[in-house]
Amino acid sequence: MNAIVALCHFCELHGPRTLFCTEVLHSPLPQGASSGDISGQNEQAEEEEGGIQMSSRIRSHSPAEGASADSSSPGPKKSDMCEASGCRSLAGGHPGYVSHDKETSIKYVSHQHPNHPQLFSIVRQACVRSLSCEVCPGREGPIFFGDEQHGFVFSHTFFIKDSLARGFQRWYSIITIMMDRIYLINSWPFLLGKIRGIIDELQGKALKVFEAEQYGCPQRAQRMNTAFTPFLHQRNGNAARSLTSLTNDENLWACLHTSFAWLLKACGSRLTEKLLEGAPTEDTLVQMEKLADLKEESEGWDGSEEEEKPSSQPDVVEGQELSKCSPETSLIPDCNSWNVAHRRLSVFRSLRHMRQVLGASAFRMLAWHVLMGNQVIWKARDMDLVQSAFDVLRTMLPVGCVRIIPYSDQYEEAYRCNFLGLSPHVQIPSHILSSEFAVLVEVRAATRSSLYPTLFDDEQSLNKYEFVVTSGSPVAADRVGPTILNKIEAALTNQNLSVDVVDQCLVCLKEEWMNKVKVLFKFTKVDSRPKEDTQKLLSILGAAEEDNVKLLKFWMTGLSKTYKSHLMSTVRSPTSSESRN
Repeated sequence: MNAIVALCHFCELHGPRTLFCTEVLHSPLPQGASSGDISGQNEQAEEEEGGIQMSSRIRSHSPAEGASADSSSPGPKKSDMCEASGCRSLAGGHPGYVSHDKETSIKYVSHQHPNHPQLFSIVRQACVRSLSCEVCPGREGPIFFGDEQHGFVFSHTFFIKDSLARGFQRWYSIITIMMDRIYLINSWPFLLGKIRGIIDELQGKALKVFEAEQYGCPQRAQRMNTAFTPFLHQRNGNAARSLTSLTNDENLWACLHTSFAWLLKACGSRLTEKLLEGAPTEDTLVQMEKLADLKEESEGWDGSEEEEKPSSQPDVVEGQELSKCSPETSLIPDCNSWNVAHRRLSVFRSLRHMRQVLGASAFRMLAWHVLMGNQVIWKARDMDLVQSAFDVLRTMLPVGCVRIIPYSDQYEEAYRCNFLGLSPHVQIPSHILSSEFAVLVEVRAATRSSLYPTLFDDEQSLNKYEFVVTSGSPVAADRVGPTILNKIEAALTNQNLSVDVVDQCLVCLKEEWMNKVKVLFKFTKVDSRPKEDTQKLLSILGAAEEDNVKLLKFWMTGLSKTYKSHLMSTVRSPTSSESRN
């Protein structure tokens, strides 16, 4: 994260001062800084914190620490520095701290002031504002301020106990400065929690020192008997105490460097950018809604103490099927999870494969009924065969239009499912067999073993099956059918297109027709236009034929609740405002 984290202190002699700051360097260390520059008087120490290697042997003495500086040096002038020990973190000859992130080749450098003059000015201004005008009620807590020119600041002010200070406490702040306002605001909860933890640790150490000093030499009574206040006494030469003295921690600055470096790394890696290729599709919205419903059901199951009684009706959910197993197993949203769990091979690999097995005319009849929303019934002994057929056929429909009962021992009405798998002995009502709104696929044992050749060597052979497709309303060969069916068949018959390309064609075709469904839904359900206008709209959409109209009406049931509620609220709000006027 391209930011600077700094610890600031309010000096009673000179006002707000920067004590310690950590910055991110993506380039080599600044002038006078070298990881190989080892200062003889410093102990070399290395720590590992979240993949960051810390070493105390960083850059040599620089003008930013208050040593001799000429007019060309980028650091602050000596006149700008406070010589009081309470306003200084590192000694004049201390080289500072650096952490090397081996994964990203980024260095986290800590010292009292940034070396770059522009960064020094930004940090200086943020420090002054955080300890003067930009404070929250009570003077302790987080606040956000800033602008495009000087950067945006997350500031958290706090007090540290000091038995020798005016009011027995001193005022500090930890600030995070960066130019990206949105990123900083989104990081507010993370920064607040981590910085609050650092502050609690500092206050805890200082409180122990304060209580020990008060127990040994109480200052309140002593001050009441003296003629001079501590503030005036400090004005006469008694400088403020350093933070290391207040906390009795000689390794305080090394620990703060480690914490600030980890904070910058963790805050930069917790939020990542993702490329979204357009708005989410209707299938995505429906899947999200179904997963949310399943999550609520699972929470209900986890919270209930009584076991649910087994139901005689097969479970079915729009867009996915639920088996009769335990709730934990039924909540798996992936329609192909059965394949992984039971390690079995799909019988039908794709729509093209199914078309080759069933034949062109039988497949067209079956696909027509699928697209129209009619009930598709498969009767077979092999459950894997039925399941694979449904997995292939469902790819032609939007997720919200799919209601599957994968296998049942009794017939289920069409309002419960549009894909139904039955065992061979189940009796289907006669009115269903003669209905134009249902299609039956019977899987029988083939009379000749070579009736259907094996198309794939690595899957279960289909030459032992015979597929009979019947319906009360067979689709004539010369019937035009819905436009999307003709385009699907054209893609399946084009051998230049691979199976993956055909799958992408299906996605594009479904999204194209779902857009037409959205227009029709708004036109008829929301705006309540007359039939004449609706017919004109269908002509413009290229869907005026009877089969196309039936398809649009059926697919309208697959629209997500999110889209419907959003459309209703955005369209009806102007009407309500006009009625009020």
